[in-house]
Amino acid sequence: MSLSALSKILPPKTAGELRSLWKAAQETVVMTNGTFDLLHAGHTAYLEWARNQGDRLIVGLNTDASIRRIKGDKRPLVAEQHRAALLAALECVDAVVFFDEDEPKDLIARLLPDILVKAEDWSHYVSGRDIVEANGGEIRLAPMVEGLSTSDLLNKICRTFTGQPAQLDPQKQRSATKV
Repeated sequence: MSLSALSKILPPKTAGELRSLWKAAQETVVMTNGTFDLLHAGHTAYLEWARNQGDRLIVGLNTDASIRRIKGDKRPLVAEQHRAALLAALECVDAVVFFDEDEPKDLIARLLPDILVKAEDWSHYVSGRDIVEANGGEIRLAPMVEGLSTSDLLNKICRTFTGQPAQLDPQKQRSATKV
């Protein structure tokens, strides 16, 4: 079953129904999540790695409101509908599902992936680990691609155009917007 790009952007209920169909077909469902602001080659390598862990890949995508709470008022740089469209256009992604919470635990509990993937820089904390493992699933940590991160990209853009590094600390971002 192949879905066109925009039809891959699904509400949680529909994603759950699709997950059930994939489970019935004995397909291994992988899930990951993130903000995916300023999609870059590090993201695509990560998503391809995640997809290669199973047969299907569901991406939980933070809403704009969720990102603002986590990263400050200056983010996201790319609106949620555009981030979702970019992710959905990737061949390795089977479904994109928004979540508005700071963490995707509720979405993970609803979809119960066989494998939950996070980047190895999140090895200290994987939201939903307890849910996935309690239901017989497993956690896999994806390798990072050196020099390819949103922070690196933002720093390069800021240094190129202003001569200054990006202010990426959410506390500093929140303070700067209140001045």
